[in-house]
Amino acid sequence: MRLHVGCAMWTLAPWRGRYVAHPLPADQRLRAYASWCNAVEGNTTFYATPTRETAASWAAQTPPDFRFPLKLPRTVTHEGRLVAGSADLAAFYDAIEPLGTRAGTLWVQLPGAFGPSDVDGLAGFLRALPRSYRYAVEVRHRAFFEDERAVRRLERVLDGVGAEWVPFDTTVLFSSPPTTDAEREAWTRKPRMPRRDRALTAAPIVRYLGRDSSEETVKGWAPWVAKVAEWLREGRSPTFFLHTPGNDEAPALARRFHDEVRELLPALAPLPEPLPVTSEEDDLTLF
Repeated sequence: MRLHVGCAMWTLAPWRGRYVAHPLPADQRLRAYASWCNAVEGNTTFYATPTRETAASWAAQTPPDFRFPLKLPRTVTHEGRLVAGSADLAAFYDAIEPLGTRAGTLWVQLPGAFGPSDVDGLAGFLRALPRSYRYAVEVRHRAFFEDERAVRRLERVLDGVGAEWVPFDTTVLFSSPPTTDAEREAWTRKPRMPRRDRALTAAPIVRYLGRDSSEETVKGWAPWVAKVAEWLREGRSPTFFLHTPGNDEAPALARRFHDEVRELLPALAPLPEPLPVTSEEDDLTLF
């Protein structure tokens, strides 16, 4: 029984001196983050494929049970429109090989314009991908949430290749008008997505976007605590990614989510204790 929790990134300025030591060399920041969370969204690979050396560094900084659900490059999913044999995709697979099982699931995030008429192309793409990885697909076209025929069709395609459907639950963010600058920016950038909580595989992945208010964020995730506990009882291994507009408190909130699930399932192993946090200001107090 294992629950992976994490954030959208492993380094952020407001975390320095609070959740991770500061200053901290760039090649040690992931190691510090991995003492708080046991997964991280693989957003960086959407924008640029890392070198093999970079991927090896990520592996060296994380334990074997840490998880990177890496996003396929946008040149494949957004610009190349799903060509399984592309050079960009081949370079991506070669680059991430050093991560081994840490990159057990690869993430196909599709643009909002990807609709029901494109599902056949997705089916062919997924069937052509290497079976050495699991796959998860994120869609944002409204038809996949409002048209039951489109929902069933996509589910059949995903089920046929053992792929998961990644929900991005933004209902809490849009439940009331924004109250901070970060929330106002999120209102202009984030999609208005309904809550979908049906798992298709043994390894469901959830993206949850709360508010800058920790109280509202925690209150809003209550349905997910219950659902994730249910999945664990069924023998699934879920991953839950915690977002807030500013993400200032994201590492602590991710751990709190894990703790709340563990209150329902005491047999769930706790997360490791975070590494000690020091800063230059702390050092100055010694003299």
